[in-house]
Amino acid sequence: MNSFDTWIQVFLTDHALHSAAMNHAIRVVAGQIMFKGLILIPILCWLWFRPSQRTEWEREMIVATIVSGLLSLAGGRVLAYYLPFRVRPLYNAELHLNFPSVGLQEAAVRTWSSFPSDHALLWMSIATGIFLISRRVGALALLYTAVFICLPRVYLGLHYPTDVLAGAALGIAITYIATRDAVRARYAAPILQWMNRSPGPGYTLAFLLCFELITQFDELLLFLRAGLKAL
Repeated sequence: MNSFDTWIQVFLTDHALHSAAMNHAIRVVAGQIMFKGLILIPILCWLWFRPSQRTEWEREMIVATIVSGLLSLAGGRVLAYYLPFRVRPLYNAELHLNFPSVGLQEAAVRTWSSFPSDHALLWMSIATGIFLISRRVGALALLYTAVFICLPRVYLGLHYPTDVLAGAALGIAITYIATRDAVRARYAAPILQWMNRSPGPGYTLAFLLCFELITQFDELLLFLRAGLKAL
């Protein structure tokens, strides 16, 4: 582990909260979807339906943000699979650090590489899209993502700081590129036109994609794994 990660992890564990109730609250925040996607995705829904003089542009940006989130989540998991495995700090005995007990999907956490943080990738991507649509709301979304999604995962030993920083940087970059006018016009405008022509299937698909982003496709992956085992 590099000196940057070492300093931050040692600092956090040395100054860990001694309140069992507070540590439990942090574990709940880190583990429940209602404190992640169930906060940020409804903000995109509000932006979609609010009256605005830039409705078409905003809706194109929202489509681009959803696409960016899908790309970020997929990219993060591909990188975690193909890059050299990095054991999570919680399970790294060489660190000699005592993290607050986690107990969050322990089997999956043990076997999935720490780098990069797919949570930071996905939700920083979504928060960046919100920021590009509305600076005031987006600034709160970025702050919320940093404090309530990224920081608890470092505090609990689920990720090294560089896992989260790399994930956040990649997520921000993906959304920034995907929302540029020249890029967005190639895919977001046609998708929006199709949704306007066929609102029934369009909004149904949008609902399903938003739901899967909120759950980070975990239920779908579990279903696929169960199907593969059955075969």
